[in-house]
Amino acid sequence: MRVLITGGFGCIGSWLTRELVRQKVKVYIYDLREDRRRMRLLMEESEYSQAEFVPGDITDGQRFFEVCQLHAITHIVHLAALQVPLCRADPIRGASVNVIGTLVVFETIRKLAGQIQNLVYASSAAVYGEPSAYDLDGDLDESLPLRPTTHYGAYKVCNELSARAYYLEHGIASVGLRPWTVYGVGRDFGMTSEPTKAILAAALGRPYRISYGGFQDFQFAPDVARAFVRCLAHPAQEAVVYNLRGTVADMATFHRLLTQVAPQAAELITYGERQLPIAYRLSDHRFQRDYGPLPVTPLAEGIRQTFERFRTLSQLGLVTDADLA
Repeated sequence: MRVLITGGFGCIGSWLTRELVRQKVKVYIYDLREDRRRMRLLMEESEYSQAEFVPGDITDGQRFFEVCQLHAITHIVHLAALQVPLCRADPIRGASVNVIGTLVVFETIRKLAGQIQNLVYASSAAVYGEPSAYDLDGDLDESLPLRPTTHYGAYKVCNELSARAYYLEHGIASVGLRPWTVYGVGRDFGMTSEPTKAILAAALGRPYRISYGGFQDFQFAPDVARAFVRCLAHPAQEAVVYNLRGTVADMATFHRLLTQVAPQAAELITYGERQLPIAYRLSDHRFQRDYGPLPVTPLAEGIRQTFERFRTLSQLGLVTDADLA
């Protein structure tokens, strides 16, 4: 297996790289520039240096095709995307990266028919609408209407539909995964990065305010990476999309659990009341049926591991107050 990860220097990409290199898988990172800062927080140089950097823009179809052909890529994990704030600030650029970039990946697979054996890509829980838009009891599965409230969510819906079209027209199978709030070391950007920054602030002994509140689904970054690895190793037979599930909890519960790990958080960390406009009771029954069982790290344990790692990194000078911005 020769795996190419687009946008591989981000949070999920860094955790995914750690999982794959520890399994002795050959990894290539396709990104605009080399930035192993997050990888350095998770593993030693002897590990992350095994991932080979290949520079390129995901919107450059010719370059991406040449890279996949030259390095005989057999598996692709497509993570390259602009997050919610950047898509809001520049919707055209957001569509170029998030939508056109995804089409570049599919077109490359079509042109290299038979070479690429599997594609796993990141969709998002942002494809769903406000919690109040779904007047149902119990958890929500993948059959419900998609009602995104952001450009970012709309782009992810487009990508899921494109994946379906490529399967119907060209027989290209794929797996899309829909994470919610991914938290853990390395999560430092995007709308739902604030809980992780709160854990970092507690480790640094600094005040921090999470700008929103309400409920969300907290998903530990290593768990999300393992979900991608599981799908990577077992190709789908068509275009499928799965919800991921972690621990659904409100911000008060998150704050309480953080305070149990770091008592100073009781005074240092505060949070707002605004509910994020994404349904949060998403069922992962289909994922667990097809790719499970895959255990979920309890929220209290994920917070503890993240806090302890941040404390060690702080002592090493690898995280500072600047990382709270």
